[in-house]
Amino acid sequence: MNKSLEYTRYAALSTALLIALAATGCGNMSRRDQNTAVGAGVGGVAGAVLTGGSTVGTVGGAVIGGVIGNQVDPKKK
Repeated sequence: MNKSLEYTRYAALSTALLIALAATGCGNMSRRDQNTAVGAGVGGVAGAVLTGGSTVGTVGGAVIGGVIGNQVDPKKK
């Protein structure tokens, strides 16, 4: 297996586990705050995977995902 691909998968898995662990403390957060946190987590993992584990890609994905998650309103129709 390619060493770079192995690192990317390890980084994505570690990030996903960290997000899942951090999400357990979100019980008293508003729905918008939860959406922001989930969006940032998913965006960070996606950015890491798409850029091969690059720090800029991970942080950029987290920022973009957080903004999108913040703007999602499940009550709007």
